Amino acid sequence: MDNLQEIRARIDQLDEQLQQLISERATCAKEVARLKGEAWADQDYYRPEREAEILRKVIERNQGPLEDKEIVRLFREIMSACLALQRPMTIAFLGPEGTYTQEAVNKHFGQSVSASPVDSIDEVFRAVESGTAHHGVVAVENSTEGAVVHTLDLLITSPLKICGEVELRIRHQLLAKAGPMEKVEVVYGHQQALAQCQHWLDNHLGHAKRAAVSSNAEAARRASQDDKAAAVAGENAAKVYGLDILAQNIEDEPNNTTRFLVMGRNASPPSGRDKTSLLFSVNNRPGALYSVLEPFGRYGISMTRIESRPSRRGMWDYIFFVDILGHAQDEKIAAALHELDEATTLFKVLGSYPAAIL
Repeated sequence: MDNLQEIRARIDQLDEQLQQLISERATCAKEVARLKGEAWADQDYYRPEREAEILRKVIERNQGPLEDKEIVRLFREIMSACLALQRPMTIAFLGPEGTYTQEAVNKHFGQSVSASPVDSIDEVFRAVESGTAHHGVVAVENSTEGAVVHTLDLLITSPLKICGEVELRIRHQLLAKAGPMEKVEVVYGHQQALAQCQHWLDNHLGHAKRAAVSSNAEAARRASQDDKAAAVAGENAAKVYGLDILAQNIEDEPNNTTRFLVMGRNASPPSGRDKTSLLFSVNNRPGALYSVLEPFGRYGISMTRIESRPSRRGMWDYIFFVDILGHAQDEKIAAALHELDEATTLFKVLGSYPAAIL
């Protein structure tokens, strides 16, 4: 008992020191805001490359016992609260409350931003383009179901830049007002979520109709209004809509992960560990795609993703979406991108941004 009291006393001392240091950090943040003044633009307050640099140093310094993801989460919240002292930020996301996109917002920006739900991915882009939101977060691909094509199509015409990415482990739950599962007649869910749980639903709820809706949070909302309905959604949706979890982690693939993009009006400077996303189109002739991609190999640039979408400019004409490692300002990447621009019929750098951290 004496040892226990000593440990508790030491914890109280550490808590006091931590609080003092956090307050000192917050004071520094306010001083930064004072020096910048009102004339500074929003991008001069939120600096994704600076935040990425800080969090990487946090990971490098971490010696346990907390895991990297936990220590990063703690520092993210401190940074979020300090940024809110400088310039409160509004982040648009596909609503309603309780979507996985909202989880991605919280993971990337912390809890001290104003998360603003909108009704569609189009509206996320419009909110940022019009200035009613500082940034927007949209899903772009899932490790099981592939690309979110609506996001890809909007990237073609939008003037916005990708300034960050978030990778979120997706854990689907079966939610309902109350059990048992045998009484469920309809299962609501986003089309991709239903596809990601197809085998589980076949085995456990084969008798129930499946209805695709605009988001998993919308699925939870509908299930909250129907005693014979269930929803495929996350734990946050269960809390928001007062639902019980009838079954946990029902996704077919255990490493099911969705990648989200952070959209903004300005480009991000290099952070030291970046990705660059771009799109291009080529004439339909033998070897055209190979010749366009050849500079990546020649300059030693790693390509992590390639996706194609119909261009809607003509029959069998496609636009290719590519992700590479590095920043567009890097010397070799700048040279390769210049060659791509010269060799393609359509070319656009969608953004260079810090690679996802945990």
